[in-house]
Amino acid sequence: MSASSTPGASQPAQPPAEAGDEPAARGALSRRLLPGGREPDPRFTLANERTFLAWIRTSLALLAGGIAIEAFAVGVFEAPFRKAVSVILIVLGMLVSGGAFTRWVRVERAMREKRPLPLPLIAPILGFGAALGALVVLVLIVLR
Repeated sequence: MSASSTPGASQPAQPPAEAGDEPAARGALSRRLLPGGREPDPRFTLANERTFLAWIRTSLALLAGGIAIEAFAVGVFEAPFRKAVSVILIVLGMLVSGGAFTRWVRVERAMREKRPLPLPLIAPILGFGAALGALVVLVLIVLR
């Protein structure tokens, strides 16, 4: 049985703190957004940021899709339907973008306060919004 598998084995020892080894002071915005708790493992914070960026990429794709439908589908769909699909995609992109930041802050706070991670509220928004957009396009194709 190795030392790492024995019950009660401790984690690797951290080097002793020296005078002046205090954590760097946070800026005013950081203190306001993340007021309490302890710094999580940087890997978790970086993973949270990567997830935020993935949601932002999704929102940018939705925005670009809405603009592309309005700009390039002139001969494909009638104006009111084309605008409806464009507006659905653009509004969905805006909601996902705003939700991405809210999600990032909620997860970061939960990690700092050792609480369970919150449910991703933007996932159902994205799912239902995409389904609505697909339904509108399907109806337009069938009616054409």
